[in-house]
Amino acid sequence: MRGHFFNDTQSVLGSPLRNLVSILAFVAAVAVLAILAYMAAGWSFEEASYMVVLTIYTVGYGEVRPIDTPWLHFVTMATMVLGCTGMILLTGALVQFLTVMQIRELLGGNRMNGKIAKLTDHVVICGYGRIGVMLATELKRAGVPLIVVERGAARLAEAEAAGHITYAGDATEEDVLVQAGIDRARALATVLPDDAANVFISLSARSFNPKLEIIARGEAPTTERKLIHAGANHVIFPTHIGAEKIARLILYPASEDLLDDDRIVTLRRELDTLGLSVEQVIAAPEAAVCGMTVEQAQRNAEGAFFVVAIARVDGTQIPRPALDERIEAGDKVTLVFRDAARAARTLFTKKREIRAGRNIF
Repeated sequence: MRGHFFNDTQSVLGSPLRNLVSILAFVAAVAVLAILAYMAAGWSFEEASYMVVLTIYTVGYGEVRPIDTPWLHFVTMATMVLGCTGMILLTGALVQFLTVMQIRELLGGNRMNGKIAKLTDHVVICGYGRIGVMLATELKRAGVPLIVVERGAARLAEAEAAGHITYAGDATEEDVLVQAGIDRARALATVLPDDAANVFISLSARSFNPKLEIIARGEAPTTERKLIHAGANHVIFPTHIGAEKIARLILYPASEDLLDDDRIVTLRRELDTLGLSVEQVIAAPEAAVCGMTVEQAQRNAEGAFFVVAIARVDGTQIPRPALDERIEAGDKVTLVFRDAARAARTLFTKKREIRAGRNIF
């Protein structure tokens, strides 16, 4: 209904900003033409400008020169009529512009507060930086209700443009957390690049909601204990995650093919809750695993992984391979890991020659 109100108002009155600019242009044009007309009658630029300002603003201090010719009479009367009309319109446009802006800000704030008041079992995200943006996007995609708390005007506008419910304020202030509905929230993610701020936010949030799930971002490893003591359930270190990602790309480059498979993405999330991960590796010709059966590879890995699928070089797909299925050079093997490091050693250790006298094994 409010949207219809603004649409109807704009259709009748036009855009307040467009009206203001148009009237300013009209007044400026009248002033310039009047100055040129007075100068055409032999007046100096200073005298003409002074006369035009006095006339447009209806101050009436008196003429700087006698108005004693038909041309000056015409110019002065035209300046009075057009200039005064322009100033009246300009005053009205200014009032309209300021009023509409204030009403929009008031109704926008009330509308946002109304949305926040309806939130329950939601996630509070403190900070809309690089991590906050990705987190909010993923939660929104999953249909999880959330609110972004951000004090930066530019980032706040970016969050609003993305369709998120937002609250402008410093999350380290307790009143801001209260306004964000921290007592009704299911989880809080404080992802500010400031460890001290994250500690304080975790402490405040825990005092308001003892059952709240708190995930905090950490920069320095020494901050983890402080965040846990402050009430955080989990501490995430982005630098560590980045290092693990790089290591994964080095150890398991073929796993990137799995990222486009929605089923694998879902499986990753489900396995992660069990402490497992799924990866895809290529059996290099020199790897120790080449020539082994699935049973032998799993046994040699001592339970670190189990094979769930094999893709041959010729394109043959073998889902749920039998235990006697052999792993050949170039095969893409999909594995579920329990111990990625030990599995990597088993998979990528080159076959070594062992000499015993004249025999080579």
